Amino acid sequence: MLKSPSRKITQCNESSMEKKLTAMASHKKEQIYKLLKGIETGDPASVAVVNEEKYIQHNPQTREGSEGLAALFKRLSKTSPSVNIVRIFEDDDFVFAHTEYDFATRNIGFEIFRFENAQAVEHWDNIQKRKGPNISAHTMVDGETKVIDYEMTESNRMVIKSFIEEVLIQSHIETLDDYINQENYVEHNPRFGDDLVELTSALSRSSKDNSIKYEKCHRLLAEGNFVLSVCEGYARQVPTSFFDLYRLKDGEIVEHWDTTEAIPPRSEWKNNNGKF
Repeated sequence: MLKSPSRKITQCNESSMEKKLTAMASHKKEQIYKLLKGIETGDPASVAVVNEEKYIQHNPQTREGSEGLAALFKRLSKTSPSVNIVRIFEDDDFVFAHTEYDFATRNIGFEIFRFENAQAVEHWDNIQKRKGPNISAHTMVDGETKVIDYEMTESNRMVIKSFIEEVLIQSHIETLDDYINQENYVEHNPRFGDDLVELTSALSRSSKDNSIKYEKCHRLLAEGNFVLSVCEGYARQVPTSFFDLYRLKDGEIVEHWDTTEAIPPRSEWKNNNGKF
């Protein structure tokens, strides 16, 4: 979740986000929003949501117990970092957020927190350097943010489960039309465009460098029309974690954001909890 601090990035409208928070039924979302913004402010109250005695960190580059979060946030805030929470969701005991950071570099991330007894006790993330816009002029974070269709949460989760298994893992690229509404599809990956030409090539088993290969889906989190998948596989033959956020409409994928991050060798891990 945390890298080296640097300069400011353009912020979303604070008053607008506060209005969104006011409208949120979930106190968990508000707590995680304040936790992540605490990196900017250094406010020690922002980390009250975390049970540091039970906290399990899955970022392999972060040591556990080496520095309390309150002390860490206070130290980072002195370097004027910026944190933009673009989207935030809840699924039972989990809160997951789509974020933009400006630390040493401008990064895009997904953050997942698991709650237990009203406190965050476990954390996963996936961070990628910001790139783009892509050939269709979309950035890694713009697009729809509104959660709707709450009654379709589980059916949307099942659509993405089937899509990952059939298309991404089994490489049945010919079935893309069964899942993606190509007339209205919006792609935010900096490498690909809305027309799916580059994506289809990257996923194809006949690709010369076999550039993207999904092997296992570890987690599917959903709220309404949004589903986040946590998968592992290979990008250009390097062990990689894939966090993909999908927006669905009428049971079809109409928008997609993602981050990919190379998984360091086990010998370089700073904790023993594993990426997933």
